[in-house]
Amino acid sequence: MITVDVYDAIPTIVTTFVAIIAKISIFIFLLDLVYHTNNNISEFSWTYGLLISSLLSLIIGTVVGLTQFRIKRLLAYSTISHVGFILLALAISSIESTQAFLFYLAQYSISNLNVFFIIITVGFSLYSYITNNQEYGSLLDKNYSPIQLVSQLKGFFYINSWLSLCLAITIFSFVGIPPLVGFFAKQMVLSAALDNGYVFLSLIAIIASVIGAVYYLNVIKEIYFNRPEHEPNPILNKSDSTLKGIILSRSAKKNVLIRSVILKGRNIFISSPFSITISIITNVILLFIFMNKEWLSMGTILVQILFNNE
Repeated sequence: MITVDVYDAIPTIVTTFVAIIAKISIFIFLLDLVYHTNNNISEFSWTYGLLISSLLSLIIGTVVGLTQFRIKRLLAYSTISHVGFILLALAISSIESTQAFLFYLAQYSISNLNVFFIIITVGFSLYSYITNNQEYGSLLDKNYSPIQLVSQLKGFFYINSWLSLCLAITIFSFVGIPPLVGFFAKQMVLSAALDNGYVFLSLIAIIASVIGAVYYLNVIKEIYFNRPEHEPNPILNKSDSTLKGIILSRSAKKNVLIRSVILKGRNIFISSPFSITISIITNVILLFIFMNKEWLSMGTILVQILFNNE
């Protein structure tokens, strides 16, 4: 219950840190705890406790997420739903499930990083745009969290099509659409669950994924199937309007007069760290099927080290 409010209340860049680093640390700790105490503490307590947590996470994260209209709250409930898959793999506690656990945690971490970086970049892109929507104007903490509502992404495809495509690919990976990396992660967890006889929880996980696709696809609908409510700032479009700036290059002159005509995001430049990170992660998500051996081999080695160190 705290996670959702924390995601929504803090700056987006801090949310990115909380959503990724905190998850990795606590789940690696749980993996170590479950493995090393399995022989000393009753297996019944760990297995059924984690299975119940997995079931509740899948149901709550999916059902409550359907009612969200704030983007970070939606991603928080999405995280809760994905935690259900991670806990399911952890509860089984076999070699295959541990490999699925590590792989799911790795791919979800980088996908989460990508979606938050894209949201931050979208916010930067809209600084040169204006809107008459009073709801957007009344938002708090706009400097640190410029994108807070799902409706703020409305028609963003017409502003920046490439960034919209990266966001769509990442969201489809969350849904589990093949051949994206998210599909293989869910398939590994479900395969391990079915092999160990957890048919009911596997069905719940599949149903939760299908229902959860509704609020993911709602974001896609806002981006691609609606006209944008943002318009280029008319001050920047006037033929006689100039802005003083500095172009950082060897042949540049200081105090160059720059006339900015912003149309469909063509003059919106994304900083190199964001653009490089988003490009690399999006290509990994999209082209994982061509590089899966390295990822799976790394997961196999980690699992063998864990289970061989008695």
